[in-house]
Amino acid sequence: MEKNTVYGKSIIGGSEVGIISVDDMDTSVVHETNSLFWDTKGNDVLGATSLPLYGAFVSEEKCQLFGDVSGKKILEIGCGSGQSLQYLGERKASELWGMDISENQLEKTKQHLTEFGLSAKLICSPMEEECGIPEDYFDFVYSVYAIGWTTDLEGTFRRIASYLKKDGVFIFSWSHPIHKCVAAQDNMLVFKKTYFDESWYSLSLGGSTLTLSDRKLSTYVNALAKAGFVIEQMIEESDDEIMQSGANSAFAKKAEMLPVTFVFKARKL
Repeated sequence: MEKNTVYGKSIIGGSEVGIISVDDMDTSVVHETNSLFWDTKGNDVLGATSLPLYGAFVSEEKCQLFGDVSGKKILEIGCGSGQSLQYLGERKASELWGMDISENQLEKTKQHLTEFGLSAKLICSPMEEECGIPEDYFDFVYSVYAIGWTTDLEGTFRRIASYLKKDGVFIFSWSHPIHKCVAAQDNMLVFKKTYFDESWYSLSLGGSTLTLSDRKLSTYVNALAKAGFVIEQMIEESDDEIMQSGANSAFAKKAEMLPVTFVFKARKL
């Protein structure tokens, strides 16, 4: 696993950097702030997480959540630089679609896929908003470390459900909320914030700003249920083999004690 990827997941953990509360949140301002972050500093500060990795210490190669994607229509929410779309395109998906809030990221995706003889239909939009994606169309919708950026989780899940065919599959990963509450300090793990706090906050990183909220696992579960999904699998265990590759890092040692990444696989009813 690349060093910047591990570091990025630690930063997304929130409590290890300064936090500024966001009062009276304006979603358009949040979208503008986060879009600018990914247009400029995002990859340099947080790195990139892409399949076969779902995040720190969890991989598709071990979990096999997708199975055979040959001939399948696939949409990625938050496609970043295109590596995950490449991974699935090389496994013979019939159609690749990608959405991202950043024009710069979409340009990187286009360039990256072209280098590998692949193409995708790319759309620049916040994931919460209507943007012309066809309904009842996709076999898979997935997101690797992007869903947590949404300002409207329930609305986003409803949209994703509308994109999927009946029995279509939604797979997504994000930083585990307990990871966001606990920090390493003097060779101990200590709680730095309450698990139940879902308020929005801003971080200043690398001369740029991003805005996020930490959500409880129950918030994701309930939003999936309201959108008409049934959960087939949840993964929060760290992969021992991947952890061994970073065994000397404080982040890997933390992952031995508590989950730092979670993945859901859900099916549209």
